[in-house]
Amino acid sequence: MGGINAVQQIVVGVAVVRDGLVLAAYRPGPDGGWEFPGGKVEPGETDEQAAVREIREELELEIKVGESLGPGVDISAAYRLHVYRAVIVAGDPVLREHSELRWFAPEDLDESDWLVADRPFVRALRTRR
Repeated sequence: MGGINAVQQIVVGVAVVRDGLVLAAYRPGPDGGWEFPGGKVEPGETDEQAAVREIREELELEIKVGESLGPGVDISAAYRLHVYRAVIVAGDPVLREHSELRWFAPEDLDESDWLVADRPFVRALRTRR
């Protein structure tokens, strides 16, 4: 399989939980759907540090990162998604980079409305509570 970069870029998604509800962000466009907000892990950062930075940049929230929601999922050959549960330490979410933000009860999470890479983590949230 020559030519495929063996090192995938890690992308962190964050399942921000408040009062039993989980925050979802809607990515517009033809390939759009609900996703866990987050972004790429920069060189020298841990997943946790990247999650804190990305959520601060995207949503103006301060968070405390908790458990991983399971093994990473390939978004593509170049990117691998890791999702973590987090709680808000300070702030209210501000809509900046997505078309919509919404709080969902775990039982209201419908995988079909989510980006494909995020779906296994949606399942994990629904079963773990």
